[in-house]
Amino acid sequence: MAGAHVRAKLGAPNYRVEINANEHALVADEPPELGGGDAGPSPFALVLSGLSGCTLITLKMYADRKAMPVTGIEVELRLHAGDPKRRIERHVDVSGPLSLEQIARLREIVERTPVTLALMHGFDIETTLDGGTA
Repeated sequence: MAGAHVRAKLGAPNYRVEINANEHALVADEPPELGGGDAGPSPFALVLSGLSGCTLITLKMYADRKAMPVTGIEVELRLHAGDPKRRIERHVDVSGPLSLEQIARLREIVERTPVTLALMHGFDIETTLDGGTA
């Protein structure tokens, strides 16, 4: 797995967040109804974006390796609030003259993408918080 390193800082106004992810500039924000300026995706939209990218890349890599005649792949994700657990609904559409066996294999692969597994099994998070002096 390639390393991931993110640095972020709170910007202005309100909830705008300036993100540097492996030297790529991103912005996160909340929508106006939550007090943000809608300058970028919400934090949960960024999570879904990561899952979508991993889903598409993993399926394309697998299809290429197995010489499957995939001509396109699209994914749509929705986050649903839940109690006690949130739920992600993922719909993947694969184009190309694929056999039923190839489709079945891609269904197995999509459930084992690295980000899928990480989200399903969770992360250990070790946090430190430093503060200024009063």
